[in-house]
Amino acid sequence: MPVRPSLPPAKKRKTTHAPTLELLEQRLTSAIKKFESLNAVADLISLASSLSEPQDIHKAIYALYRVFVLIIDSDRLCGTSGEAEEAKLVRTWLNERLTEYTLLLCKCLQNGEKGVRVAALNILFSILKHLSESFSKSTSQPQIHAGHFSRLLNGLLLPNVEEGMIDPDVRDHFVATWFSVHDDIRWFFLREAGAILRSTPPAANPRFPENVLSILERLATMPTDVSEINEFWIPALSLIPPKSTAPLPKNGAEEEADDDDDDDWRAFYDKSAGNSDMPTPAPGKGQSQRVYRLSTHQSVHSLASHRSQFSMCWMALLPHLSTSAALSTRALKFLHRGVMPHLNKPVRLMDWIGGSVDFGGSVGLLALNALFTLIQECNLDYPNFYTRLYAFLTRDVLHSKYRARFFRLTELFLSSTHLPATLLASFLKRLSRLSLYAPPAAVVMIIPFTYNVLKRHPACMVMIHRETPDSQSDPFDPNEPSPYLTNALSSSLWELLSHRNHYHAPVATLAKIFTEAFTKPGYAMEDFLDHTYGTLFDTEAKRKIKKEPPLALEMKKSLFPPAREINEVEDNVMPIDVVCELWAF
Repeated sequence: MPVRPSLPPAKKRKTTHAPTLELLEQRLTSAIKKFESLNAVADLISLASSLSEPQDIHKAIYALYRVFVLIIDSDRLCGTSGEAEEAKLVRTWLNERLTEYTLLLCKCLQNGEKGVRVAALNILFSILKHLSESFSKSTSQPQIHAGHFSRLLNGLLLPNVEEGMIDPDVRDHFVATWFSVHDDIRWFFLREAGAILRSTPPAANPRFPENVLSILERLATMPTDVSEINEFWIPALSLIPPKSTAPLPKNGAEEEADDDDDDDWRAFYDKSAGNSDMPTPAPGKGQSQRVYRLSTHQSVHSLASHRSQFSMCWMALLPHLSTSAALSTRALKFLHRGVMPHLNKPVRLMDWIGGSVDFGGSVGLLALNALFTLIQECNLDYPNFYTRLYAFLTRDVLHSKYRARFFRLTELFLSSTHLPATLLASFLKRLSRLSLYAPPAAVVMIIPFTYNVLKRHPACMVMIHRETPDSQSDPFDPNEPSPYLTNALSSSLWELLSHRNHYHAPVATLAKIFTEAFTKPGYAMEDFLDHTYGTLFDTEAKRKIKKEPPLALEMKKSLFPPAREINEVEDNVMPIDVVCELWAF
């Protein structure tokens, strides 16, 4: 009789559910073709929900996908006006099972295996296409399946995990495959995300705005012309929509929508015609088609509608970002170049950007880009702008990683020849004083910056010709917040003169330009803005030495003494430990 081993096997045999999955799928496929009972759908969903191995989950969700595609294509989920009561009950039951399957796929978006997460997202969007096509066919009107898309969006942006953050792989796959490619998906995403943001208080779900921002900041394309709206995920929406024939209101004001086809974004447009005393031109004589009268199909093909949805989504997102300085910083990094050009009215951001500038710190520095865009393109009048800009000149700005961006903007702000010399002298003196505590990379920026301002504004040249006996007699008031009252024009730039003895040779050489004639037309600031300790070190390490420096060094014949030496101290013979001698100070 063989002896039974007392220890369990080293590796348990894995049980596979593949035969059961294949059997259920074959049974359902046959039932769909023969219009028989589909109760096995619930069994297949229950089995898929109980699986834990990634390979089994992958097989199960694809088996369910093939089953539901057959069900959708057979029009089992679309009701008709004359269908029997039993057919309605079956259709309701199938829609409930489809909802369960959708929630299962949304749960798979947080699976530990990347292949399962990506497969679940692909299936969700593929089912969205089949559902939308089926419902568009049954209603004879192109549309998206709003219920499925809403559940998809909730599973994508509101993951049921402790962190509440969207998975990076899922996010990148969604952005690269659908959000940045297909115009209809982008339009519906902006509409649904904006609606959720408007209906949710900022403290309700703090991770939801961050998830939306992580997607919006990766948006690669945004249509700027009607011809660029040409990629659609849902084939029914790719058809050219008919022109709207709805009559315009006589008084030119907006009308409330009576049907479900009109979208809530129509209220985003100003009632310019209703608030004006000018007569309303007749249709076809200088008056364009009113965008808020368009249906959903027409809206997806409208450039103004895309810009409106984009604007509404961002206007709903910004109040949520105000609760976090980190999120505000992320948004301000690309707000001026990736968001404001696509807004229908960028001036609506005025309050939020102004509040960010007043917040100060890195948030205020980054907000200067957006503020300058509003001043330049929207003719915004920002009171005490230079006083606010002067307040940013602190020690921290010279150590900030956004230092280059700040100096680039500051040079642009001070380039006008109509600025008073008192204001310019305050900026130069404050930078000159801060250079005493600045790293070499910042001093390298301050010196050519000062040279360019002096070259452009000769009235400030007196600051490099005046001699100041010592720092105590300097009339400059560093504690004065107003750049018009610092008395900087009566001072001198003695701090920059002290850099001629700087320990870093390039800084000392650059500081000598103030003792020479101002014959150089100006420095290109871009050559100095990106310097760091690393770049300065690499420049010195790669510098070619034309002449070897003289060295006075006596080389010993034997750098290390023998391993053992005899030392006689008071007639005692003892060995010498070489390592201990080297570390003796």
